[in-house]
Amino acid sequence: MIAKASMRYRKGSAQKARLVADMIRGKRVEEAMSILRLSRKSAARDMTRLLNSAVANAEQNPELRDVDNLFISRITVDGGPVMKRIQPRAMGRAFRIIKRSSHISLQLEEKRETGA
Repeated sequence: MIAKASMRYRKGSAQKARLVADMIRGKRVEEAMSILRLSRKSAARDMTRLLNSAVANAEQNPELRDVDNLFISRITVDGGPVMKRIQPRAMGRAFRIIKRSSHISLQLEEKRETGA
């Protein structure tokens, strides 16, 4: 059983969000939540919201047997559209300011019991 959630047009660069995504990839949901809660990165707050959304989506699925066995099977961070702004500088020059955005998608799966 797979539960998905996605966040689009998140303000912030994809490169910085990938640092947080790498910390929680492959972890169980409880462990990932504690890692995100203790992280000082700004993307961690958005990832927490996304993870809560994916868990809520999983709870709505009747095929799911146990929410406690969920782990993050896939998390991807892609670049979104870039807003270009102009900052006036001295002597008539202009500097470009680039405001980046990112798209994050998360996938949860149920850990399979191996034992016979």
